[in-house]
Amino acid sequence: MVVPSSLSPEAEPDVRAGRRDAAGYVAAFADAAPRLTRTQALVASERCLYCFDAPCVQACPTGIDVPSFIRRIGEDNLRGAARTILEANPLGGTCARVCPTEELCEQVCVKVAQEGKPVEIGRLQRYAVDAAMERPVTTLFARAATTGKRIAIVGAGPAGLACAFGLARLGHDVVVHDAKPLAGGLNEYGLATYKMAGDFAQAEVAWLTGIGGIAFELGWRLDSASRLASLREQFDAVYLAVGLTLTNALRIPGEDLAGVRDAIDFIADLRSTADPATLPIGRRVVVIGGGMTAVDAAVQSKLLGAEEVHMVYRRGPEQMSASRAEQQWAQTNGVAIHHHQSPVAIDGDTRGHAVAVRFAKGDGSEQVFAADMVMKAIGQKLDGGLLATAGLALDGGRVVADAEGRTGVAGLWAGGDCRAGGRDLTVEAVEDGKRAARSIHASLVA
Repeated sequence: MVVPSSLSPEAEPDVRAGRRDAAGYVAAFADAAPRLTRTQALVASERCLYCFDAPCVQACPTGIDVPSFIRRIGEDNLRGAARTILEANPLGGTCARVCPTEELCEQVCVKVAQEGKPVEIGRLQRYAVDAAMERPVTTLFARAATTGKRIAIVGAGPAGLACAFGLARLGHDVVVHDAKPLAGGLNEYGLATYKMAGDFAQAEVAWLTGIGGIAFELGWRLDSASRLASLREQFDAVYLAVGLTLTNALRIPGEDLAGVRDAIDFIADLRSTADPATLPIGRRVVVIGGGMTAVDAAVQSKLLGAEEVHMVYRRGPEQMSASRAEQQWAQTNGVAIHHHQSPVAIDGDTRGHAVAVRFAKGDGSEQVFAADMVMKAIGQKLDGGLLATAGLALDGGRVVADAEGRTGVAGLWAGGDCRAGGRDLTVEAVEDGKRAARSIHASLVA
């Protein structure tokens, strides 16, 4: 067993707020990739070859015509560029900030082979969309005449918002239901603050709903079969975009100790905190997991002032769902990443607070990391029991639906992370919502 020298069962857990000065917090939580200037955007756009049958378009889950919007940026036509993006991806602003472009459109850019560096598609997309959002959505898109049809959407995340926007444009009235006090889903509660700086998630929701015909019922929980039945009676169609609301358990001793929490809840708390200086963080933090949530939790722990942050994953770097760029970002920010180690137990002190995490290594030995806080980021799952009672088929704990979101139950569609298949990416959830809107519309006007 390898025991860190800093580990002492008698030591008081060091968890407190205010680990940085005011200027430090401002710098730490500033925009990680600020919007390009006009000159930067024009220079970046000039690198695009405007490929015919461009591989970047094929790699984009929403099918954005990348060469077209970049050409328009080069022509200083930001309105045209933004319309091209948002026609394909109504949440193009969020996706420009959080989409793993290095594994999608930018990875297949022909400039990689030619020059070793792709066109900065994500940053150019943000440049165009942010400019468009300075004016009302109605300067780009018009709402069709009211159809008199009403659709209920459960879940105000990317899939639900994309579906709502698509249906509203087609003239339908939409009511989006969500358990949280603010719309946005993971865009609001589950993404690192430095990715969504400046309250962007709420700005995007407000901009999209400016199309008209979209209302919100917040603080509303789908907590009974009767609630779902009521929606089906009151509305012409129901779209389920409930996301993954339950977190997976480690199922190891010590998981219930004080100082152990779900990473997604930590991120939500930070997103909801007006002043990050008031949020307590441990001096030594251990994050268990290898996805983007783990990276976000680990990096933000460092930004809050944690001196030592270890991110530990049971497999190798190639199996991590966090992209290479995300892994490098974590390391750049001082996070130590460890592979091929599985959690065995969380040790606590006499007060019932976590003090260390023990991991089993592949060679049969143990690694012990001292910890004042432990965060679990090993994935989430659907609370599918209620949905199964409605006749919905589940596969791997998620709802079975086709590419258009049809579930096989009349009047019920499903999409986003709760739908079986996909990679749990924001951009794929948007595409799900977009396709479902078209499918629902077709069924209502047939």
